Amino acid sequence: MSPSYTRAEPIVATEGWGCYVRDVDGNVLLDLSSGMFVLNYGYSHPRLIRAVERQLRKLTHFAGTDFYYEAQVELAERLVDIAPGKFEKHVYFGNSGAESVEAAFKCARWHTRRPRMISFTGSFHGRTFGAMSLSSAGTMRRRHFAPLVPGVSFVPFPDPYRGPFGNSDCGAKCVEYIRKRLKKDIPAEKVAAVITEPIQGTAGYVIPPPDFYPMLKELCEENDWLFIADEIQTGLGRTGKMFAMEHWGVVPDIVCVAKALAGGIAPIGATIADAEVMDWEPGAHASTFGGNLIACVAAIEGLKILEEQKLVERAAELGNLALKRLHEMEGRSKLVGDVRGKGLLLAVELVKDKRTKEFAVEERDMLVKEALNRGLIVFRGGQSAIRIAPPLVINRQELELGLDIFEEALREVERKC
Repeated sequence: MSPSYTRAEPIVATEGWGCYVRDVDGNVLLDLSSGMFVLNYGYSHPRLIRAVERQLRKLTHFAGTDFYYEAQVELAERLVDIAPGKFEKHVYFGNSGAESVEAAFKCARWHTRRPRMISFTGSFHGRTFGAMSLSSAGTMRRRHFAPLVPGVSFVPFPDPYRGPFGNSDCGAKCVEYIRKRLKKDIPAEKVAAVITEPIQGTAGYVIPPPDFYPMLKELCEENDWLFIADEIQTGLGRTGKMFAMEHWGVVPDIVCVAKALAGGIAPIGATIADAEVMDWEPGAHASTFGGNLIACVAAIEGLKILEEQKLVERAAELGNLALKRLHEMEGRSKLVGDVRGKGLLLAVELVKDKRTKEFAVEERDMLVKEALNRGLIVFRGGQSAIRIAPPLVINRQELELGLDIFEEALREVERKC
């Protein structure tokens, strides 16, 4: 196996159901990371399995880049219906989040005939060359791969806890910083688009202040830039809205989705764009397996589950419960410096000192391992944060159990420290 895999936890899985996974030794683990933020519908959802089984008996593959099948069209129609904005849209299908970002990158350059992009510090959009070039998170992910795709400028992201210009008014200050760069070294007329994760994922679920995205959208409109929302981690109900950008009332020109789209059944990514923006010619971009039959069928069934079981509303309700519990832990803990989240997208940031906010990297890693020893899976984020993002089908009792285990693990780490 390639040594490039990041495998930090020694879990060898054999089966899963709902929010649980069993390893080869028979241990049952409660997963509050949704299989790396993919399993919004949980492990082995029976409806997804039945839908895929029906399709497998009929047809496993047909080249959707050159021919047609109904599932691809139906899924595109459903995505157009739920995506922000009431304008006409087009959908491009790929095989992953990185591919959906690559498509957005290429589409932006094609439509605008402009070469430059603006992205944010702390961003992570994928590991293929275009997506990696738009990402700033983690020098290890970019090291030794130069030259990257040129023309990308990085600007500060407004982190209310660790604001680049201080904690107060950091959204306005970040937009003002971009305006200053336009006068100095970023020619506005050369910029095709701004790309952002509504809530930065790999950075540890960093949520900008309420005024930031409306101001950023206004700046895009002033300069005829496209606004690209990377909703790969945040989309499809995860934050208590169908798409996270809805929290700020901002309508992107292009939306990237992947991860949870097919519920872990098959790889798929989608790039949804204003039809006037996705105006490229045949052959400009395509993928042999993009929007394949099995993934499309699973995604269609997943979107039905999302609607019928009101999982978006469920994420908002359970997220409020979890956020309250985590804030209570913050008040009692000497290690928890910040708690943040929307819906079932939550983060706990550990610090050595609440005043200095020094990153508590070793303590964070100890907490992840301590939780795992107690049968709980959580995921690292940022330099010393923990991401909590359970399947949207988790019930209240299971969520409370997970938070109980998390708090026990936290207390043990604090005892050892």
